[in-house]
Amino acid sequence: MTDERARHADTEDAPSPVVAAALTVAAQVAATYADSHASRTGLDHDMRDVKDGILRMGSLVEESIRAALAALVAHDAAAATAVIASDGRINEMQRLVSGLITRTIATQSPVARDLRFLLALDHVGYELERMGDHAASVAKQVRKLAPEPPLKKYIDLPAMGELAATLVGAMLRALVDVDVAAARAVAARDDEIDLLYHRTFDDVLALMQADPRNVDRGARILFAAHYLERIGDRVTNIAEDIVFLSSGEIEDLNP
Repeated sequence: MTDERARHADTEDAPSPVVAAALTVAAQVAATYADSHASRTGLDHDMRDVKDGILRMGSLVEESIRAALAALVAHDAAAATAVIASDGRINEMQRLVSGLITRTIATQSPVARDLRFLLALDHVGYELERMGDHAASVAKQVRKLAPEPPLKKYIDLPAMGELAATLVGAMLRALVDVDVAAARAVAARDDEIDLLYHRTFDDVLALMQADPRNVDRGARILFAAHYLERIGDRVTNIAEDIVFLSSGEIEDLNP
């Protein structure tokens, strides 16, 4: 084959400018898709880690509330001390989850529902951390009450604690399912905790007025009841986070 014929054959084999441009665009699209897919995979992984961390926190909070009240009924100061110590784990988990959320937002640039998910769960983490603080505060009162004889079986404090722990667990299930109806139903039960709190307050106040020797124990019961009542309020705050996660709407469920 002569050089001229070889050059002619090479020209025939080369893609036309239009085809070459199309191939370039296709390669760019493929690269963009690969980058996007990798980014989506990374975002999904981070969001899954955030959710898992929040659920572990919630489980620890629920356990802490139950353990604090079990220590009260058993007059077990050592068990109350263990609850106080466990609050550090909850605090550390909240810091880790919040840090992961911040890093995910900064590096993955989530939008729409993904962004709402991260913002909502960041606030849920804050609420759970504060619940852990409240459970530890209850345990501190329990530790001081443990050596003393019970004051009228601690009034409604055990029932308040059981209800608070139950509502925390139910709200976490609503969060997993993003179930707004269930979240509203759980939030509505905060009124039951409020009722127990006010009844405890009235009963303890009457006992304190009747006998000055009841003042110290009565005050500690009232402090513990206050912290349990605050846990109920924070459960309602998480219900509001679930509403935001679902619809983007900010709603006050505890006016």
